[in-house]
Amino acid sequence: MSSKNNARTAIVTGASKGIGAGIAEALAGTGAAVVVNYREDAQGAERVVAGITAKGGRAVAVRADVSRSEDVRHLFDRAREEFGPVDVLVNNAAVAVFAPLSAITEEEFQREMTTNVLGTILTTQALAAQDDIAAASVVNVSTAGTLTHPLYASLYVASKSAVNAFTVVAAKELGARGIRVNAIMPGPSDTEGTRAMGFPGSAQEAEAIAGTPLGRTGTPDDYGPLVAFLASDDARWVTGDVILASGGLR
Repeated sequence: MSSKNNARTAIVTGASKGIGAGIAEALAGTGAAVVVNYREDAQGAERVVAGITAKGGRAVAVRADVSRSEDVRHLFDRAREEFGPVDVLVNNAAVAVFAPLSAITEEEFQREMTTNVLGTILTTQALAAQDDIAAASVVNVSTAGTLTHPLYASLYVASKSAVNAFTVVAAKELGARGIRVNAIMPGPSDTEGTRAMGFPGSAQEAEAIAGTPLGRTGTPDDYGPLVAFLASDDARWVTGDVILASGGLR
């Protein structure tokens, strides 16, 4: 893997904690200037920025709801003002509620689909709309659940399955412009979000570990290096791929 990232500017959506924070830190470690996007957790985003700058990196926190086109324009405008054109985009922002089919409401459908799917589309459109980039990399964060189909995750898995399909088609459409589009599928992980749901130490975690050849759940540190590779010139021949990153769980 390259020790340096050719990117001038990277946006990581939903990067105030968890996997997004780990990805932001990994990209900064390769030399990229990182825009740490958040929707609500300003304090968390500023902590991520402080951690990056303390190590000599460049980062700024920017609030934006990726499901709103005006917020996405603001996000890219701020990125350009701070660091220049955006040539790495990591679509990590997501909403996930695990509930039985009977409990899914129209409101919850709209909430998950607009953030997880429409948000990915809007940010990718904004990156592609830049006319002063010669090449770029988009990495979408999906889930291994699109293969393992966990119980009570029908809506979340449906949204991420759409992201997987979008990744492949967008890669075909944008490839002529040197814009690569890939996705990663993390497995069950120990993050602030899963802790809030009571996943660590639960029967569900034990079942996931039992089915994972590498014998543990993931951490944010497991995904950052993979995204940094996909963003780098070392991955210049990789596009349209949806990469399983689950310790072998499938």
